[in-house]
This record gives sequence, C-alpha cells and structure tokens, in this order.
Amino acid sequence: MECEFPTVNSNNEEIKEIFNNTKTIAIAGLSPDTSKASNMVARYLQNAGYKIVPIYPKEETILGEKVYRSLEEIPFKIDMVDIFRKPDAIAAVVDSCIKRGDVDTVWTQLGLVNNEAGEKAKEAGMKVVQNKCTKIEHASLF
Repeated sequence: MECEFPTVNSNNEEIKEIFNNTKTIAIAGLSPDTSKASNMVARYLQNAGYKIVPIYPKEETILGEKVYRSLEEIPFKIDMVDIFRKPDAIAAVVDSCIKRGDVDTVWTQLGLVNNEAGEKAKEAGMKVVQNKCTKIEHASLF
C-alpha cells in the first residue's frame, strides 16, 4: 500500500494542547520487545507521566501495565490512542475509538497514514495526528 500524504492533521499548537489534556494513552500494537519503537515510545511516555495502556495479542503485562487484547476491553476512559499498526489496520482501530465514544485523540505513528480513517475520526469529534511520533513531538514541545 502506498504511503498517503496526511490531509487530516493537527498543528503544533493543537499537539501541545493534546499532550496537556491527555492522561491515559492506549498504545495499539505495543510490543514487549524493548528494541521495538512502540516499546521505546511507550516507555518514554510513561516516564513523562502518562498512564500507558498496552493493546497487544499476547503477554499479560508490558512495562508493568496490564495488557488488553482490544480497545473495547479497556474498562476506563482513554484520552489518546497511539497506533503502531499497519495502515490497513488503522480503520478498525478508529472504528473501535468511535464505538467507545470516549477517545479524544487518534494518533498514528511515523510512516502511518490513513486519511479516510482520519476523516472519520474527525467527523466523530476526535483530534487526529498522523505520521508523527508521540515521543519526538512531546520531546520537542516540552
């Protein structure tokens, strides 16, 4: 699949506001492998004071947090969903966010863009950040 250019995206002011208003970040595709980007980013965000909620098909805990198999299983409010999944999986994650109705922000990591899903999330009232790394953006803004 071609990498799309993100037509739906937030600017730095909005991104700063997103970080300031976010407490809980579900990470879709958080690998237990410490050499993987998803694990390094999650560890950084955890050290920056955010509650990390791993979504992964295996494992019981990652970075000391209980692992959930899906977004639907998480029994408390999620402020942001940070997506480390292939572009064709993004739409399903966005649909889960919409179904939950309590997610404020959908964020896709560097190299990940799905404008159709981004548009859908925006129409459902969520903020959308695509093709940016939460760790890099947070570190540059704070």
